[in-house]
Amino acid sequence: MESAPLTRHKQVNKDGKKMEPLSFTPLLKQIRWGGRKLGSLLNKPIAAADDYAESWEVADHDSGQSIVASGTFAGKTLRELIGSHRHELLGCQSDMAQFPLLIKFLDANDWLSLQVHPNDAQALTWNPQENGKTEAWIIVAAEPDSMICAGLKHGVTRDEFQQRLNDGSIEQSLHLIPAIPGDCIYVPAQTVHAIGPGIVLAEVQQQSNLTFRLHDWGRVGADGKPREIHVEESLACIDFDRGPVDPIVPAEQVTADYRLEELVRCDYFVIHRHHSVTAFELKLDDRFRIVMVLDGHTEVRTKFGTLALAKGETLLLPASLGQADFIPSSSMTLLEIQAPDSVSR
Repeated sequence: MESAPLTRHKQVNKDGKKMEPLSFTPLLKQIRWGGRKLGSLLNKPIAAADDYAESWEVADHDSGQSIVASGTFAGKTLRELIGSHRHELLGCQSDMAQFPLLIKFLDANDWLSLQVHPNDAQALTWNPQENGKTEAWIIVAAEPDSMICAGLKHGVTRDEFQQRLNDGSIEQSLHLIPAIPGDCIYVPAQTVHAIGPGIVLAEVQQQSNLTFRLHDWGRVGADGKPREIHVEESLACIDFDRGPVDPIVPAEQVTADYRLEELVRCDYFVIHRHHSVTAFELKLDDRFRIVMVLDGHTEVRTKFGTLALAKGETLLLPASLGQADFIPSSSMTLLEIQAPDSVSR
């Protein structure tokens, strides 16, 4: 079933100390490995080009600022709201200096570069304004032969890895796994990784855009020249003791019409996935939530009214909202994302 366009019902902010659900205009990024599925599968407003790679759904970064699409705060950036409505948005986590998460959809129409991200301490040595980058991928769709690189094979040492980089046999060091719709891959900072062609996924990550390329499969950029490679920086970041990374086996709570899965719980984010054909409530406990519809449609009811949310759409639920009720129109899959109390930057 194709997703219906987002339908907004009137929302009235009757209490200046409360904050309605926030939807943002997608920040679309065109990169040579992108395709057209952000439009055809997730209904993003792409133009005629065939290299749409990323849709930044929620971002508070110098490389992209989310802008509220409608409602009381239309036209405001997420960074502005952190400055002016910090407590309403973040609640008991309002000591955070920056919104902690960057949320995306990706369409990989070709291999992404082989890359690695630094951890927090390492990131500061290259850019004091950046965070490390731990991330997780939830596969939305994949071609039958699509593959992911997640970590290295058991026992690969730095010397062996560097030698294979030099002699062109790097793929023999990589842990390659099939990309299966529904799988969640948790990719801590310092993990070698790459996403292969034919994959659409949701990405949850630290608020960071710091990436080091190890290898780019011999390709050139739009200017006809090879893209920059960061071998020394990458080798300094890699955790060679990590080994292979496999899909998460989620913890589940199941009833006849509803399944709740905990996909990831780490120092930077907590991800739950809801599969439901019946209504359920989400209590916010004075913390923000981000929700992403991966399949189906739902109504979202709050004290401000009701809105419709379809596949590929994302909402930020401010902490002051208190509660949101979800009423699926049929079978629906929803990601719920929050920051743990350990996040302070």
